[in-house]
Amino acid sequence: MTATDPQRILIIRLSALGDVVMASGLIPALRARYPQAELFWLNEGPGVPLLAHNPALKGVLRFPKDRWKALWKARDLRTLWAEIRAFRRELRSLRFDLVLDTQGLFKSGLCAWMTGAPRRIGIISREGSHLMVHERLIPPVGADTRMGSEYRFLARHLGARDEDFVPEVVVGEGPRRVAAQAMAQVVPAGAAQRPLAMLCPFTTRPQKHWFDDRWVDLAQALHARGWQPVLLGGPSDREAAQRIADAAAPGTCVHVAGVLKLDESVAAIAQARLLVGVDTGLTHLGSALKVPTVALFGSTRPYLSGGMPSTRVLYDALPCSPCRRSPTCGGRFDCMRQLTVERVLDAAQNLVKEGE
Repeated sequence: MTATDPQRILIIRLSALGDVVMASGLIPALRARYPQAELFWLNEGPGVPLLAHNPALKGVLRFPKDRWKALWKARDLRTLWAEIRAFRRELRSLRFDLVLDTQGLFKSGLCAWMTGAPRRIGIISREGSHLMVHERLIPPVGADTRMGSEYRFLARHLGARDEDFVPEVVVGEGPRRVAAQAMAQVVPAGAAQRPLAMLCPFTTRPQKHWFDDRWVDLAQALHARGWQPVLLGGPSDREAAQRIADAAAPGTCVHVAGVLKLDESVAAIAQARLLVGVDTGLTHLGSALKVPTVALFGSTRPYLSGGMPSTRVLYDALPCSPCRRSPTCGGRFDCMRQLTVERVLDAAQNLVKEGE
C-alpha cells in the first residue's frame, strides 16, 4: 500500500447478469491489490441481488435508468434534470479516486464521468464513452479464452495477480433458507436424497437455446442415473419450464422457474452437485459457485474455459460460429444441434467423476 493507492474504487457494470457474474472476479482481485480500499459497485438494479450479500463491497449503488426513461417519456424534463443532478451529487460526494467502467457504453461512461474521479478507466469503450474516461483498454482478441477475460485484463493492468481473479458471488442466509424450502416443496419425497442437477435452458435469444426434446431426454437420463433434475428460470420462463417437465416421464423432472428470486436462485445453484445450461447468467453462476458446470455454447462463445476445473464448455467452432445475433442457418441452429444428449451426458459424468 502506498500513499498514491486508491482509497475508494467504483466498479461500473450496469447490466447483463452474466457479465456481472464474470466481472465479480474484480472484487477479490482489487481487494488483494488494494487491501485498504473501499469497493463500491454501480448497477441498474437487476444485478443487485448478485452483489448485495458480499461483505467485501462497501456499497452497491443503483443507476435509475428505468426511472429516467419514464420521466423522459412523460416529458417531465424538470424532474428528470433535477434527479440527474442529484445523482451526480451523490456520486461526487463519495469521492472515488478510481472508477472502472467495465461496460464501455455511453450510459456507463456518463456515470464514470459524473463521479469526477481523477482516474477513470474503460474497457473497449465505445458510443463515445472513451471521451469520458482517462484510459481506454482494449484486450487482445482471443488471447485469453477464460471466463471474464476482459475483466482479468483490467485487473492485471492495475497490478493485480491473475490468481486473485476468481468470480465471487456470495450466498445470503435468507435466500439459502428460501431456496431449501422451495426445493423441499417440488422434489418428490422419495427423491429427497438424490443429488440435485440444475438445468438452465432459458435465454433471451432463440439461437442460444438447446432444444426442448433434448432437455427432456437429458433430464430422464440424469434421473435414471440417480440425479434429481430441476429446471431453473425466471417468471417469463415458467410456461416453457412446465412444458419440458410435463414432457418428461412422471416424477422425473421438476421446476422452480419463476418461483425463486435471483439471489434465491443463486442459493439453489449452490445446493446443486451439477449444472447444465446454455449461455445465460445462471450457467455462469454455476461456474462462479464452483458447482460442476457443463456450458452449452453455439451462436455465442463468451469463453472456452471457466478458468477453473469445475467447468466444461461444449462448443463446436463451425465456419459460421459464433454468429452472435446474426444466424445464417435459417433457424436450424446447427451449432447447438451438434451437441447431442450423449455428448452432454458424457461431459457431465466425467466432470463429476473428476471432482470426486
